[in-house]
Amino acid sequence: MNLFLKALQLPFVGNLNALVIIFLLTSCQKGSPDSGFSTWTHYGGSPEQSRYFEANYITKENVNQLEVAWIYPTEDETPYFFSPIIVDTVMYVMGKNSSLIAVNVRNGKEIWIHANLNGLTRRGINYWESKDKKDKRLIFTINNTIQAINAETGESILSFGRNGYVDLREGVGREPSSIRRIQPMMPGVIFEDLLIIGSAPGENYFSAPGHVRAYNVVTGKMEWIFHTLPQPGEFGYETWPKDAYQYVGGVNVWSEISVDSKRGIAYLPVGSPTYDYYGADRIGSNLFGNSLVAVDARTGKRLWHFQTVHHDLWDYDLASAPQLLTVKHKGKKIDAVAVATKHGFVFVFDRVTGEPLFPIEEKPFPPSEMPGEEAWPTQPIPSLPTFTRNEVTKETLNPYFPDSIKQSWYKRVDEAKSGLYTPLSDKHENITMPGALGGANYGNTASNPTNGMMYILTQEHASIYRLNKVEPPKIDLSSNDLQRVHTLYNSTCQTCHGKDMAGGSAPALRNAGQYLFYDEFRNTVINGKGQMPGFVHVDEEILKAMYRYIGGNPGTMNFRRNLEPRMPDGPVVASGGATIIPDESKVAPMSDYPEGVDHPPVRYTTDYGLDWPGLAAPPWSSLVAYDLNKGTIAWRRPVGQDSLYVQGDQSKGAPGGVLRKGMIVTSTGIVFSTAKGGKLYAIDADNGEILWEETLSHEVNAQPSMYVLDGRQYLVINATSNFARDSYNHSKKPGALPKGYVVYALPERK
Repeated sequence: MNLFLKALQLPFVGNLNALVIIFLLTSCQKGSPDSGFSTWTHYGGSPEQSRYFEANYITKENVNQLEVAWIYPTEDETPYFFSPIIVDTVMYVMGKNSSLIAVNVRNGKEIWIHANLNGLTRRGINYWESKDKKDKRLIFTINNTIQAINAETGESILSFGRNGYVDLREGVGREPSSIRRIQPMMPGVIFEDLLIIGSAPGENYFSAPGHVRAYNVVTGKMEWIFHTLPQPGEFGYETWPKDAYQYVGGVNVWSEISVDSKRGIAYLPVGSPTYDYYGADRIGSNLFGNSLVAVDARTGKRLWHFQTVHHDLWDYDLASAPQLLTVKHKGKKIDAVAVATKHGFVFVFDRVTGEPLFPIEEKPFPPSEMPGEEAWPTQPIPSLPTFTRNEVTKETLNPYFPDSIKQSWYKRVDEAKSGLYTPLSDKHENITMPGALGGANYGNTASNPTNGMMYILTQEHASIYRLNKVEPPKIDLSSNDLQRVHTLYNSTCQTCHGKDMAGGSAPALRNAGQYLFYDEFRNTVINGKGQMPGFVHVDEEILKAMYRYIGGNPGTMNFRRNLEPRMPDGPVVASGGATIIPDESKVAPMSDYPEGVDHPPVRYTTDYGLDWPGLAAPPWSSLVAYDLNKGTIAWRRPVGQDSLYVQGDQSKGAPGGVLRKGMIVTSTGIVFSTAKGGKLYAIDADNGEILWEETLSHEVNAQPSMYVLDGRQYLVINATSNFARDSYNHSKKPGALPKGYVVYALPERK
């Protein structure tokens, strides 16, 4: 029965009221209201993280008519990775010097601005509302805390937690003040009245453990914790050395948690243990590292798990959202969960029982040649076709290299080792394909939950590794700089920080440059912190020399974006979030094994080896469609614009072409996908053909969003990043749009 006939059957309320009811019903309709896929109030569209949207306005036949409906400029030079969410007629974005901004989705007009939220999780925020809709909140992490803002007024909710915040450093089994980094890169996920959240403690030796926690969105109380690094007596504890829980870190969910809202099951894609590339201090299979773990979303109780990599030595953490979809399998419909990996595999399980839908075989792989290391002898290999290559040979090198580079790489390939699950070494290079940024990463999976189709953005990006012993920081200072450092320290710092920088009434500074960014160090010295006064007389050169002396590199980039507070133009209602009480504790970050714990005499590390994103032959980046009803790849489409080797040849994709990119799958059979070079595609979900293509004025490094209002369907793209190369710097071309959130729609009906 259509809406008009329904209105006619209502009790008589007068013709005018009936017309008003018809208007409200039609203007607010968003696809199938009961499906859960017709709004975009979550980072991935819904708690399922499927990036699936139900609406019938944009179709394969008319998608090529999309045009810019409006744009919200960010009015600064910051590249934002923020993925907008939309609630009713309000969209929440970041811009204007890291401010959180509410805008009207009809025209982009500002409603309120909460300014200067520097340190807010870069990828996005969460929305929650009470059942009576009287309490509406934006929940997010900022500077290692969880905070809440009133979604209607933009003001901080100071009744949340303690004085308006929850300290995420507390409750993970380490001295809180010793933890410098813990908040996740992603916003977590809302389920009922809970925020389920992971962490990003870093991947160095002695980083904090990444236990997954759930907090009440009203009170801030921690309701449950799942120990991803099992504690004594817990399931999985025996897969580690007995003291590992005291010093191993990571084993964290830094990426996207998916929730089956109807069943109340959360699916946790757990990452690698520390240290990722050398595990002599964590002999064993290392649960729950590199595992898909299903937990009761209300209690955190483990329901089932599957480990995709045993004793990870390659940084093959699970980085993309588990996809929840219904498949036809052996004549039955089965609700499944599928996870794509960084090394090119797809694992598919019964969502409830954890039983694999396609065979998985444990296969043998080479042992480690490193002292003390025991690589796990087998690894699970699923029977589904892989979506990446796993080896680099002389025959598969990039054919577009100049001859001199080819000859150099022929020699390196001969002297190196390459191949799936080949352990790293200090004797030779390992060319690992894919490497740290390869395969499917965050934001790179989507699905149609109704028809068994899963979509993966993937890139062929090798890492070149070589292990090196961990040595004390090398101090490369002239005798004059060294003398100035000693003079400054002895006269100004020694009283509090102790002889030989070992600590006293203030924290130890020895090797502090390994965990402090230079701008943090500089600001602390010049402006002071806590009881420490500022020393404004210290010049820049001596500051850099002092920073090198404590083991730092002044040239290291700080991605935390320590921006100076400033009030933007517009309806500013607040600034800076809740006031965080300064931590006056003197506990330095953990830098060695606890006393009395057995451990290897030497530690090894490597860098990520990411200097050659186009090392192998194209295609470098692709969108791949899996038919999980059949267990086959349905199609593959190269994506991204390359300006380095093939100058935009669309059949080759682009090196690094899908990192930080994303998708939306529509119920009308379209996959909207972004890719390197400002590319935005509308691709036929059935065959991979491009239906519409747009080149944005700025690079996209965030997830797209979608909404419906007043009979129009809108696509939102965050285009606020700079291009890496001038050869496709579209922001300099005539008619270029400003940096901002670009909103597309079909032409308005006249």
